[in-house]
Amino acid sequence: MSKISLPACAVLLAGGRGTRFWPRSRTRTPKQLLNIVGNESMLRQTAERLDPIFARRNFWAVTNVEQASQVRNELRGLPTSHLLAEPVGRNTAAAIGLAAIHLAHDHGDAIMAVLPADSYVADVAGYRTVVRAALELARAEGSLVVLGIQPTRPETGYGYIERGAPSAHPRGISAYKVKRFTEKPTLAVARRYVESGKYLWNAGMFFWRVSTFLANLKRFLPRTHAALMELSKTIGTRRYTGALQRIYSRLENISVDFAVMEPATRIAGPQRIFVVPARVGWSDIGSWAAVYERFAPKPGVNISAGPLFTLDAEGNFFWSPKKFIGAIGIRGLIFVETDDAVLLCPRERSQDVGKIVKWLEDKKRKDFL
Repeated sequence: MSKISLPACAVLLAGGRGTRFWPRSRTRTPKQLLNIVGNESMLRQTAERLDPIFARRNFWAVTNVEQASQVRNELRGLPTSHLLAEPVGRNTAAAIGLAAIHLAHDHGDAIMAVLPADSYVADVAGYRTVVRAALELARAEGSLVVLGIQPTRPETGYGYIERGAPSAHPRGISAYKVKRFTEKPTLAVARRYVESGKYLWNAGMFFWRVSTFLANLKRFLPRTHAALMELSKTIGTRRYTGALQRIYSRLENISVDFAVMEPATRIAGPQRIFVVPARVGWSDIGSWAAVYERFAPKPGVNISAGPLFTLDAEGNFFWSPKKFIGAIGIRGLIFVETDDAVLLCPRERSQDVGKIVKWLEDKKRKDFL
């Protein structure tokens, strides 16, 4: 099949739990299915950003059995067979592999755009431009392409991409060879990365041909590749559901960054691993503090989803759409209310909200999960 005839398909990874957005985020209604930023769910916003690039018949979504029904409701026009529900979570290498074998079954080969379903992008037009450039670059056999975000701070929770010299210019946009990937460095190392100007954040947005990804999976994760090939033989048959249940739990629980991208940069010989810088106002909106920062026009402003009165109160975030809130003398707090729970914490501790979920799991309080 020629490169020109390859269809371009968007694969949305929509199976996360979003524990740092408890109590709004629950097992069946995680972050990507909530209107965390804007009036629509983050999943629907993600799909609508991509609609001018991909036909809806070429959208795919990978989620889990608990969230499958809600994901289907959010992705209007998604073909029924393009909703892939993992029976058990096995991280991104397995999720992308699952999508890849289905694309191979349908198309023989295709270009995959693998994208998280729960990110925010301010510059939608600019985002579409870099996505089209990445797709063009990914048409070449053997190319692995990732979008890189210009760091704004020494963040320790993200992966970093060290870029080399510019080596391609798809659609007039500079793409750089990747020297290496580094996962979640220490603060001191992250500061050096940001100061050097040579590193970009890895936002988990990947582009490649299906055949290229499967070849790399076979090389670096052969057991998972073999299991997926076994599963692929049952696609479109009555045996598929049972085979998925039996085989999927055998797949290795590892991210695509560790499984494929990092080792691909270490192999000898010519490499075709590229990063395309994306200055598009990206944010993973990873905590309630990030939501506050997104909406606050300047530091110190109070943000509320409902009616609010404040006196000597600064820099607070309130989510209680149906109730009036009066706040006096408090600063830098997060307050989130649902029908059955309330979260209260300092903004700078919002990354710890997931620890509440862990405690609830340990206590088997499924009524709050």
